Order: sequence, then structure tokens, then C-alpha cells
Amino acid sequence: MNTASMLHPLLALLLAPLLPGVINRTKAFFAGRRGPPLLQTYFDLWKLFRKGAVYSRTTTWIFRAGPIVNFACLLAALMVLPLGRVAAPLSFAGDLVLLAYLLGLGRFFTVAAALDTGSSFEGMGASREVQFAVFAEPALLVGLAALARHAQALSLTPIYAGLSSASWSVSFPMLALLGMGLFILFLSENCRIPVDDPNTHLELTMIHEVMVLDHGSVDFGFVQWGSSLKLWILGALWTGLMPPGATGRPLLDLAAGVAWMLVLAVATGIAESIMARVRLLRVPQLLVGAGVLCALGLLLTFR
Repeated sequence: MNTASMLHPLLALLLAPLLPGVINRTKAFFAGRRGPPLLQTYFDLWKLFRKGAVYSRTTTWIFRAGPIVNFACLLAALMVLPLGRVAAPLSFAGDLVLLAYLLGLGRFFTVAAALDTGSSFEGMGASREVQFAVFAEPALLVGLAALARHAQALSLTPIYAGLSSASWSVSFPMLALLGMGLFILFLSENCRIPVDDPNTHLELTMIHEVMVLDHGSVDFGFVQWGSSLKLWILGALWTGLMPPGATGRPLLDLAAGVAWMLVLAVATGIAESIMARVRLLRVPQLLVGAGVLCALGLLLTFR
């Protein structure tokens, strides 16, 4: 294990809140506005972690555990996740399945916390979240299976270490299909346009935001920080496909991975600026499309 491997989780914790700022500033640029400060998420977290908590008598320990367990699952996911060509701190056969299960466990506790409030409004959001997860999680597993088949490995670190510019020249159709499928999943799992709008307060279309309406102070701080970490984790799965290959200098590879994360944030802001949110009934079709793209990528690995 090298220094860069241990730096990745620390950089993710520190830099993940920067990604929403980059996305919002990009959207503001396209809208002709000044937009919020680049570090607005950091300011929000600082304010939230200094507040006291108020809990409804309807809720139980599940409501309080939801944001913390989700945050812990995301931290554990960072430990098995490489950033580009930088090895993960922990690497073993099957860690790609563990990553998917950790994301699923975090989602489960977020949904359980929403249901624990006894609010029909939050229950509606939880129902939507679970419905869309039925389509998103298989697509993610199929995409990871395609990468595993391509690299002939069952660990994320060797899978992404073997990808390079040469890989794109040899397996361009497969990697392009996976790239499109994972990008759709990135937008969907992070509740971005065209699936959801994190800035909306229209109850008929809210998904993620409606599940965390009753959270406040430190709990909501963990929710916001966790959302940024999920942006980073799913973004790392996409940016790891991008060239160049390993340079042999882990710190340089780490810097390249961080640069690609910022590029992805800008691309997300551009996508949200030129696209409209699809109708709620069309979201499953969009996720099925992502699954089909990943499945086609998997089929191409059997050529």
C-alpha cells in the first residue's frame, strides 16, 4: 500500500463537498447568473454541525441512525474504491460486490429513516427511491461484471489499473457503452437532472430530498456530506474508465484522478443545463436503458 492509496479516502472526505459547488457554478454560468459560492457546501456543513438537534416523539433510533449508517457505508466504500489508476487501500477478490452492497445498505437505512418518521410524504419519497433502485442496482452490477470480465479480475483495483488509452483503442465499443450506462447511473443515483432536481421543492417530483425533510442540524449535515461522498464514489467508477493509463507515479495518478472528478462535475453541470427533467413515469425507462447499455457492454466482452 502506497501513500497515494491512503490519501484517496482523505481527499474524498475533504474534496467531495467541492463537487456540488462546481456543478452549481457551471449551471449558473450557463444561466447567465453569478451563482452560489464555490465553497457553499462547506459553509452549509459548518453551520449544520454547530446546530442542536430536535427530534419528533414519533421517531425512534432508526431515524437517528439513518444518516450515520449511510455515511459509514460510504466511508467503507471509499476503502475498496480506487481512484483512476491509484490502488484502493483495501483490495480483495469480490470487493466490487461489496461496494454495491455497501451502497445498497446505505440506501436501505436512508429509506428506513424516512419511513420511521410516520410521514406519508416521506413514505412517498421512500417508495420512489426503492422503485428506482430496483432498476439501478442491477444495471450497476452488470456494468461491474462487464469490467470484471474485460479485466479477468474480481477486484476493483486490478480492473481499473488495467485500463488505459490502449484499452480504448482495442475495446472502444464496450467501454463507450459502459461509460454511457455508468454516467446515467451517476446522474440517477445522485438524484440529478434528468431524474431528479436536488434544488426542487415541488412535492410531486421530489425523490431524495423528500426523504430527508425531517432531518436537521448534525443529522442533515451527515446527509449533505454523504450526498457529496456518493457523488465522488459513483464518479470515481466513471472517471476510472478514462485515459491515460498508469504513469508509475502514484501521486501523479492521484492528481489526474482528482482532475477527472472536476471534469465530471463540470460535465454534470452542462448536462443539467441543457436537459430537462423527464417525467417521473419515464425514469424507469431511462434506468432500463442504462441497464441495456451495460448489458451490451458485457456481451461484447465475450467476443
